[in-house]
Amino acid sequence: MQGDSALGRALGLVRELRQRCPWDRAQSPQTLRPYLVEEALELDHAIQTDDPEAMRDELGDVLLHLAFQIVIAEERSQFNAEVVTRTLEEKMWRRHPHLFGEGRGSTGDHAGWELAKRREPRAGGKRGTLAGLPPTLPPLLMAYRLQERAAGIGFDWPDAKGPLAKVKEEIGEVEREYGHGGAREQIEEELGDVLFAAVNLARKLGVEPGQALERANAKFTKRFEQVEKLAEERGLEMGRASLEELDRLWDEVKRG
Repeated sequence: MQGDSALGRALGLVRELRQRCPWDRAQSPQTLRPYLVEEALELDHAIQTDDPEAMRDELGDVLLHLAFQIVIAEERSQFNAEVVTRTLEEKMWRRHPHLFGEGRGSTGDHAGWELAKRREPRAGGKRGTLAGLPPTLPPLLMAYRLQERAAGIGFDWPDAKGPLAKVKEEIGEVEREYGHGGAREQIEEELGDVLFAAVNLARKLGVEPGQALERANAKFTKRFEQVEKLAEERGLEMGRASLEELDRLWDEVKRG
């Protein structure tokens, strides 16, 4: 790894920080975890808002954390940047045999990618289609990735009609449980099935469910803030106004 490469300079910066700054020297992979997650989410937001300047800054922050983890591993004689990069290269060679050789039967599509990953050992030595997904994935993303993994080996609906019918079926299960005074745990389970089916429907329609929910959250926030503004203009106190009054304001905002 060339010392004057972008990654090499980031590694050199972290080595200097570890030598000269008590706070940086005291950090470990575990203490840096929450900051890494925060930076990854900030980068995700920058990508979502299509802000190139913010993306540049947040990518730099993520690069800093990657360099931190590599330098600490170097200090512990666990691995270094060359090993990390070589591991990445070998993984991509295995998963792209249509590009790097041994391309028999490989199409280079997503299903081929999932099949290639399935043959690799996962964390804890587990193998299998669903093994290796980090348990800390947000539930919505976990549902999407589980379904994507299963679809990668052919366990999938042929089109969106199947998951659409499944959503309706699961909503019916919730209605039955609720109507018969079902236990909270049973209703929770059925609602989970509704959400899981909705994620599957989104996937088959080519919609990323997290982004769809983000848009719904943003739309609700905007409309509710407009309702609050209208209520203030008309002398209605939020929290004391009736549901009927708030519904009329909501409908007015939607029409507007």
